[in-house]
Amino acid sequence: MTSYTDARVNKNIILVISTTTAFILPFLLAGVNVALPTMARDLNMEAVVMSWVSTSYFLAIAVVQVPFGRLSDILGRRRLFILGLIVSTAASFLGGYANSVPLLIISRVLQGLGSGITFNNSVAILTSVFPSQERAKALGISQAGTYLGLSLGPLIGGVMTEYLGWQSIFFLSGGLGIILVLLVFWGLKAEWIEARGEKFDLVGSIAYGISIALFMYGFSNLPTTIDIIIFAAGVLGLVFFFWWELRAPSPILNLTLFRKNQAFMFSNLAALITYISTYAITFLLSLYLQYIKGYTAETAGLVLIASSVLMTIFTLSTGFISPKMAPRLVATAGMALNCAALVMLIFLGDTTPIWYIVIALGVYGTGIGLFVSPNTNVIMSSVANKVLGVASGILGTMRTAGMMLSMGITMILFSLYIGDAEITSVNYPQFLTSVRVGFIVFSALGFGGVIAQMIARRTDQKRVLP
Repeated sequence: MTSYTDARVNKNIILVISTTTAFILPFLLAGVNVALPTMARDLNMEAVVMSWVSTSYFLAIAVVQVPFGRLSDILGRRRLFILGLIVSTAASFLGGYANSVPLLIISRVLQGLGSGITFNNSVAILTSVFPSQERAKALGISQAGTYLGLSLGPLIGGVMTEYLGWQSIFFLSGGLGIILVLLVFWGLKAEWIEARGEKFDLVGSIAYGISIALFMYGFSNLPTTIDIIIFAAGVLGLVFFFWWELRAPSPILNLTLFRKNQAFMFSNLAALITYISTYAITFLLSLYLQYIKGYTAETAGLVLIASSVLMTIFTLSTGFISPKMAPRLVATAGMALNCAALVMLIFLGDTTPIWYIVIALGVYGTGIGLFVSPNTNVIMSSVANKVLGVASGILGTMRTAGMMLSMGITMILFSLYIGDAEITSVNYPQFLTSVRVGFIVFSALGFGGVIAQMIARRTDQKRVLP
């Protein structure tokens, strides 16, 4: 795969834009997570409804990433990148003014739509302009921005929630979004349209969007009868989608990427499992620290920052060391550490010392930091420039679907152990049980992820598809 060369392209400016983009959206996400108990009190949200503040965001991302990944290859990655930024920025301000649960959920859905489009093109553009010998370092720096956002999100979000109200988190994110939009118009002049003139698969896009929405929504609300039906409809819809894509002349999802490229397939599978097994850690611990330990949002944010700081450090460092080591080996080591952290968290109780939680968070942060950049490098380096938007969309969907399924598992456990009630001192024992069972499930999944990454490590990374 060759890199994009154009006199109008300044790789350093593109790296700054990509890193800033990678920072803003996780910052908002982490800040909202730590503010959820306060938001729940202000808007009288039940436990399951509270989970949908996060889940609706990921559902929207999942719906757009694959179709818009293909669309960006056809219409232009810069054009779609700007569109996504504008949508997510406007949605942030809408969230800041939300005075009801429906309006808040609508803002989160719009944020998800914008974020999905933006993330796709950020990674694809970065991969396009950096040659293979520099790509690992560039991806490491950019993704360090993601974990810097996750690091500062709980801390700044907790402080802002405590002193300025949770709405201030949305306003800050919107302000940063405006700055980034101006930076893009100033510093990103080139366009990338490497599938210009090819047709867009509208039938496949509609089938994918509806099916993934039904699948995720149904799964998130199991085990009620109606949601089993919705989930089954989503599964059947995805079966139709894959059948259609095998026959479509210009599919939005080129299944050859999976059938003829094992490194691509198994590395994406490892990413999916990683995010299923680990994403809910911060969400559950944020609730645990505030409900069971009685910490304020600010203090809970200070505790949770332990994992994100290490994620930032190790994501940045792997960008420099992975060219000297097999990236799949580094990613496998990271997944093993994630699994160890999950096992530690199974034993949480109301008397668990805080140092134990910080150590578990440190192991988890190190594991994610070692995994993400090498895994992304393997995936994006195994395909040709023509399908970078699609490849980035698939990787983004693995990440988003994993996060969504992680929250779905959490909501199922909340429904089983807590029901529709708010989390109060009366049902703290049931809440703790749901947390422990969750970490048992996630530990088992994490072990499966280690196996998938080990298989990916043995496959031929050098194959590049046309």
